[in-house]
Amino acid sequence: MAKAPVLTPQADDFPRWYQDLINKAELADNGPVRGTMVIRPYGYGLWERMQQEMDARIKRTGAQNAYFPMFIPQSYLTKEAEHVEGFAPELAVVTHGGGKELEEPVVVRPTSETIINEYFSKWVQSHRDLPLLINQWANVVRWELRPRVFLRTTEFLWQEGHTAHATYEDARDYASMIHTDVYGDFMTNILGIDVVLGRKTAKERFAGAINTLTLEAMMGDGKALQMGTSHELGQNFAKAFNTTYQLQGAEREYVWQTSWGVSTRMVGGLIMSHGDDNGLRVPPRLAAVQAVVLAIKGDDAVIAKVREIGAQLEAAGVRVVVDDRTDTPFGRRAVDWELKGVPLRIEVGPRDLENGTAMLARRIPGGKEPVAIDGLAALLPGILEEDQALLLRQSRERREARTVDVKNIDEAVEAAATGWGRISWADLGAEGEAKLAEQGVSVRCIVAADGSVPLTDDQEGNIAIVARAY
Repeated sequence: MAKAPVLTPQADDFPRWYQDLINKAELADNGPVRGTMVIRPYGYGLWERMQQEMDARIKRTGAQNAYFPMFIPQSYLTKEAEHVEGFAPELAVVTHGGGKELEEPVVVRPTSETIINEYFSKWVQSHRDLPLLINQWANVVRWELRPRVFLRTTEFLWQEGHTAHATYEDARDYASMIHTDVYGDFMTNILGIDVVLGRKTAKERFAGAINTLTLEAMMGDGKALQMGTSHELGQNFAKAFNTTYQLQGAEREYVWQTSWGVSTRMVGGLIMSHGDDNGLRVPPRLAAVQAVVLAIKGDDAVIAKVREIGAQLEAAGVRVVVDDRTDTPFGRRAVDWELKGVPLRIEVGPRDLENGTAMLARRIPGGKEPVAIDGLAALLPGILEEDQALLLRQSRERREARTVDVKNIDEAVEAAATGWGRISWADLGAEGEAKLAEQGVSVRCIVAADGSVPLTDDQEGNIAIVARAY
């Protein structure tokens, strides 16, 4: 009788596979309050690596990290009508504290445009104070009706950037830089995910923005996931909070603003982009553990050798863990590391020592081969880069193979059953977008005919990318 698979096969039930993998790879658990999650150490390690890579890129744009309170006076949100209307269904509101009813209810942070603008209006006085570039790493709360771990949770972790500029052009260019040089670069070159950079339609824009730039990725089942967004806020919040700066004379001008963010949703995107029926496949540039050295048996010589290999690999710049827990069966440990998606396993037993070799298992392309122990430190960095490139290539090939050109709504809905559709925005328009939404299909973004990000919604030749989405 065949053994039951460790994970539900993707082809049988992709959502169940996703949940199985989160549980079996020890990434997260459901929290005690509906829609919340407990991120376990291995899952949090993925997020920490994402934070490190993102934070370095954000700081290179000139932004500095700060922190703002998670409790926001309700009156702040009402100052920008479109913003509060957009978030109203998701707000968590505190009405009592310290055993007493509060004089004014406070909202648990759904996003921080309002509270940050309250302080921007104090900090910005002169053109010399601009640009003001702030980022914070924080948690937010949005009351989700259909939660799913990492993808949509009531509380999640993220970074949110907020900036103020002297001109529209400066704000526009900064939002675009975040979109491409920070988010696009990170997702492509670190996560190994082929993202489409585009512009949201008016219907899909962030509440209170004049333009939203998005990064959309195709998951393993053909659905789309919004991986991050960068918003041009215009002067909407500046006018609501009277954030102005003095020009050379006595005249004052409203600032132009941006906001932008990515969240723990990227962990979900990583799972669904690269995972297979055997578990996670973590991109080597992201992986907190790039290689694990496993002792097959508790032989003293084997234990000594795996520790020696671990030290050599660490000295060569490989992020490595030595697994010498020989009181746990080797097969179980190998399956656990495979589930966790560690790019490389180096397996060493007594027979390997006799031959001066180790068995190298590559998680991303699959397969095993014996390699000389003495050559491991020189060999592995190149293999890790090969496997990083393979993940990106597979992500791109999947998107290209499952994206088709369509001419009407019926064809668009059919395409969205298994992947994405591309349709002329001039032919679809807002009316067609509404009809698609009735059938559970959305316009994920608009791209220019050459695949670049268009400057306006109605730029000639614009193409709408349509799909079912998480």
